Amino acid sequence: MSTLCLCRRASKLVIGFDAAVGEIKKRTAGGVVLAADVSPKTEKEVIFHAEQSGIEVLKAGFDMDEAKRAIGKRAGVFFVADEGLFGSIKHNRN
Repeated sequence: MSTLCLCRRASKLVIGFDAAVGEIKKRTAGGVVLAADVSPKTEKEVIFHAEQSGIEVLKAGFDMDEAKRAIGKRAGVFFVADEGLFGSIKHNRN
């Protein structure tokens, strides 16, 4: 969660389904983080678009309410538009 906050401060975080899918379609470097309580339909659609573009998707250990408290916006889909920051999220997750 702290790395997502850093991404937001660095203007490297795209929040929300439509905006994230738009970035995925642009094949921007980075990856997608899904909140633990994102709907199965949303998860399926994000994974479909990400697979088409070769973008990695991670399921996070936080829910949308926790995201709202940390980032200030309730959402379940986050696109990290920086490969290094996304790598940090992957590393901290394991």
